[in-house]
Amino acid sequence: MENWRDHAACRHEDPDLFFPIGTTGPAQVQSEQAKAVCRRCPVRDQCLEWAMDTDQSIGIWGGTTELERRTLRRRARSRPRSG
Repeated sequence: MENWRDHAACRHEDPDLFFPIGTTGPAQVQSEQAKAVCRRCPVRDQCLEWAMDTDQSIGIWGGTTELERRTLRRRARSRPRSG
């Protein structure tokens, strides 16, 4: 099976870009720069799915911040299950 990471747009970026410290000021600018890389990534969905499956609590993954992933998890838990 081919590894989605081999096709990630962030592969040749500085990893520190995707781990801003804080949520305001320079960290907010850094988050937006990281998300810009994610927007052009062909494996963004796979990255986000991996981050959610492995409970990544820090960094930008699949174009989302920690807070955004927390919100996605909360919404998923509150959805009625079918079946």
